[in-house]
Amino acid sequence: MKKSLFFLLTFLSFNAFAQESVKYCGADEMRISVLKQNPKIAQAVIKRDAELEKFTAQFVSDYYDNNTRSATYTIPVVFHVIHNYGVENISDAQILDGLDIVNKTFRKQLADTASIVSVFKPLHADCDIEFKLAQLDPDGNCTNGINRIASPLTLIGDHSVKSLIQWPTNKYLNVYIVSQAAGLAGHCVWPGDADTIPAWDGIVIGYNYVGSIGTSSYTQSVAFAHECGHYLNLHHIWGGNNVPGFYFYPCADLNKDCNVDDLVADTPPTIGWQSCNLSGASCGNAVDNVQNTMDYSYCNRMFTYGQKARMQACLNSPIAGRNNLWSPANLAATGVLSSPALCKANFTSNKTVVCQSASNTITYTNTSFNGTFTSVQWNFPGGIPATSVANSPVVTYSTPGKYDVTLKVINGIDSVMETKPNFVSVLPNTGSGYPFTESFETTASLDGLDWFSNSVDTINSWQITNTASSIGTKSIMLNNFNNPMSTKDELYSKVIDLTGGTALNISFKYAYAKIDSANNDRLQLYITSNCNNAWLQRLNLVGSALETAAITTTSFIPANSGEWKQAYAVIPGTYMTSGFRFKIVYTSNGGNNIYIDDINLDVNAGINEQDEISSVFQLFPNPAKEHVNISFTLSETKKINMSVLNVLGQTIYKAQEKIFSKGDHTVMLDIKGVSGGMYFVNISDGSNSFKKPLVIAENEK
Repeated sequence: MKKSLFFLLTFLSFNAFAQESVKYCGADEMRISVLKQNPKIAQAVIKRDAELEKFTAQFVSDYYDNNTRSATYTIPVVFHVIHNYGVENISDAQILDGLDIVNKTFRKQLADTASIVSVFKPLHADCDIEFKLAQLDPDGNCTNGINRIASPLTLIGDHSVKSLIQWPTNKYLNVYIVSQAAGLAGHCVWPGDADTIPAWDGIVIGYNYVGSIGTSSYTQSVAFAHECGHYLNLHHIWGGNNVPGFYFYPCADLNKDCNVDDLVADTPPTIGWQSCNLSGASCGNAVDNVQNTMDYSYCNRMFTYGQKARMQACLNSPIAGRNNLWSPANLAATGVLSSPALCKANFTSNKTVVCQSASNTITYTNTSFNGTFTSVQWNFPGGIPATSVANSPVVTYSTPGKYDVTLKVINGIDSVMETKPNFVSVLPNTGSGYPFTESFETTASLDGLDWFSNSVDTINSWQITNTASSIGTKSIMLNNFNNPMSTKDELYSKVIDLTGGTALNISFKYAYAKIDSANNDRLQLYITSNCNNAWLQRLNLVGSALETAAITTTSFIPANSGEWKQAYAVIPGTYMTSGFRFKIVYTSNGGNNIYIDDINLDVNAGINEQDEISSVFQLFPNPAKEHVNISFTLSETKKINMSVLNVLGQTIYKAQEKIFSKGDHTVMLDIKGVSGGMYFVNISDGSNSFKKPLVIAENEK
């Protein structure tokens, strides 16, 4: 038990309370774990590695004898952003910045290469390898090389994310951007492993280790090039997992045998570095190559000529199809051989719902691709201005309604156009007063100004139904029975004037059933005090907490009043304004249909702040087996303590206090090594403590 508990608690401490600390690559550890558990896979990997090593030795020998290749190896890349509608859904600009840093690392073009320790400058190589975004998908359709897929697997980030989507691995380098890369900065299998298990080919990288802008930084951006090195058959610079004996050495292992190497002649033996100690020396060296991209120093700047030769050998070998990536036929098939061609107009905006006001602006951004645009033409019916030729125009709306937006992009010869119907919803500045009630008996539409639905995934949306109701004959429902995982649907209220209100609450009835016990669908309620779209979460029902009826394997319809429950949420006094709104958000996790009815906004003495906060704090999945997520919402920045209790109420671990900002937070705990049984997770903000039971299922032996 002590060993299992230590595994849980070190993970909790590192990931929940030390997000500012850099993480490292786990390629060695993940590799040896797979090989130990799968002897047949291990033998296949050993065979392929031996073949590749034999080929590499000959290629490197020829490379040093007659280095005649002057052309650049070009590798088509596709990014799959696996997100759960959180910060991990990073911008195109951040992805492009990350790719630019990788290319400059491989091409010896980083601005700070002058800082490389002098003894290693003569070894600093231009690798003649470039990575370019694909412009054609596997079916030959236009693409910008970036896909976005909603899935809770982003919170795990192991090889399972590759099951969501994978373009042919002999044609594209698949890069998966995730929220949690299995607790690491990133990971990637070597070519020998990828040839054995093609479904695992590709790079998984954390959202905060891509690029130098947005959620990442220049320091952390080096992790991406590190994983690209593994993709092209480089080991960590300290060596230690070259397969035959299944051995590996962790970085900075003072007991390391310095005869163990990374199979590259011009990288001196080292124990490896986890800090940028430029005078660091080990294994008898005057100084180590601390700035090598395959170290953990986080001041990685360079590859050596030996590493260049090894990577180019990989690109000339048929192992894992790496020799097809840069072939002229494949470059043409993926669209990276020719100049970018204009193929699709597209745009985004910082918001889609505003109130009528000159101060409530919407900023639009042109995200059209590919090629160079000579001009753009925007049309904003109902907007001010009504037209624009700016790349990122700012628009206001003075009249309530729903409005289309059109963008036409021109390159001087060709043009493409995109119109998004009803893209903007403009609400009146003030609305009706309270009390507010809605039973949907006389409501004609959820696509007007009293109510409007938004399907983030564009698959299904909230609708009025007469198949079930809590009161009367109608309710609203989301047809979730056949919805894919992680679809997200929102329902917005009209503006309600709460000026002068005190002790106001929202209540509503809901009905939901799971399809199987593993479903962890989520229903959330958010409120805002004005039209700036700054939403505060006030209710969070997940999995079993949302369940109102028994598991139902056919399309769920509540049969009686016993299959409805009532939810409550407190409205803080600071939200008693003339521009109050609320929204209901549903995120699918494979469950059944959800129904809502009898919404009320008024005084209700049956609820207090303690009840509301407790309902916002959730654990999912619960029961849990390998991981559990802790979600909570703060109305202001607070210091938070987390602790784990046993059934006797004894604190078996208390994490270091950490400051969390206002808003939603989700922390993932890895519990693979924890013995099955009942536990409690406790969160304290200094004034109140909130406790939730956690059932951990026994892991299979």
